[in-house]
Amino acid sequence: MSIIPGILNNAILISAVTAWLIAQLLKVAVNFILLRKLNFQMIISSGGFPSSHSATVSALALGIGKYYGCDSPIFAVAAVFGMIVLYDAAGVRRAAGKQAEVLNQLIERLYHGPVPAQEKLKELIGHTPLEVFGGVMVGLIVGFLI
Repeated sequence: MSIIPGILNNAILISAVTAWLIAQLLKVAVNFILLRKLNFQMIISSGGFPSSHSATVSALALGIGKYYGCDSPIFAVAAVFGMIVLYDAAGVRRAAGKQAEVLNQLIERLYHGPVPAQEKLKELIGHTPLEVFGGVMVGLIVGFLI
């Protein structure tokens, strides 16, 4: 079997990638609804509602569970992988984003305003629990439909 037809026939992979894409597109829609501003850079950004990381790993684990069974070793790997990603998104990466926000504020105060030569640290890199939950819901819905 050649690679491209194999990939295109892999329902689990298609489900995970579709969940990621839908979550990224929903970020643009949610951002537009909340801010009344169309920002297509949200498609490739991290952070925001819903979490595309959470959507991807949820669809992946659900697809593996449906295909191989929830008692299979590969489902166990996907489930544990998913838990690590969810924890990282809402825990570690969220904390790093908060630290970046504080550091940016300190630099602005130190220089009495924005420093033109200084690139601001990216603040939106993690997720709130609600954003992670939204991503999981997107992933589960896509996983059930594909």
